[in-house]
Amino acid sequence: MARREDQGGRQPGRWQYRPIRASLRRRLNALSQDPIREIPQGTRKARWDRILLKMSGEAFAGETPYGIDGATVAKLADNIVAVRQEFSVEIAVVVGGGNIWRGMAGAGAGMDRAQADYMGMLATVMNALALQDVLERRGVPTRVQSAIHMAQVAEPYIRRKAVRHLEKGRVVIFGGGTGNPFFTTDTTAALRAVEIEAGAVLKGTHSGTDGIYTADPRTNPDATKLETVTYQQVLSDGLKAMDTTAIALCMDNDLPIVMFDLMGPGNVQSLLAGESVGTLVS
Repeated sequence: MARREDQGGRQPGRWQYRPIRASLRRRLNALSQDPIREIPQGTRKARWDRILLKMSGEAFAGETPYGIDGATVAKLADNIVAVRQEFSVEIAVVVGGGNIWRGMAGAGAGMDRAQADYMGMLATVMNALALQDVLERRGVPTRVQSAIHMAQVAEPYIRRKAVRHLEKGRVVIFGGGTGNPFFTTDTTAALRAVEIEAGAVLKGTHSGTDGIYTADPRTNPDATKLETVTYQQVLSDGLKAMDTTAIALCMDNDLPIVMFDLMGPGNVQSLLAGESVGTLVS
């Protein structure tokens, strides 16, 4: 039986929905458009074409003893934004989780070390997501990759994909540590830097020190800052830079490390401009 059509040749019960569908499509398209304008990347030549920036978890807490301080994370993100606006440089970031949980502390309290370390890895992902949120609200395309599979919140760590993101001008934040217990985020920074072929590891400190000293300058007024130091010196003299695994990995791959004050204004820009900031380990 043929379907009845109206005088205009249209089947009843269909034409009246078309304006509604068109209106719905317009609303969905408006919602899908990113209202945040992407910030263009700078063109100034940097000292290194690709860097890995190591941020300690404690830096995310700011002046508070625990957790994530929004104003401090915003300041950390603004530093990255300023660098990206000025320089043509690819930026990867490794974040710690000590502002939320430290595996060593849990193990010291009687927990199984591996279990405590996994908790610390989850804390690093929380910091990574916090930093990503602020960066993207400032117009910086960002990807979080986790060494622990959690597809709902982060991409899995895939080296080739991370490099591709960097080549497209995106900031890549590595969370989840190495994905294995008994390894620090310093080692994660060294490992990821070697994997993505970064030109240097820039380790930002948050404790007010601006490099490597012969002793703790906060407690020893005779402590002397070292402008340059070798990997062997760090290992043999027990200087507080990165853990021995991270130092050895950088030494084996001839990857320079710069220790500097993360919260110092313009420090990363000065480093990329070739100025002497902090302590160079090479």
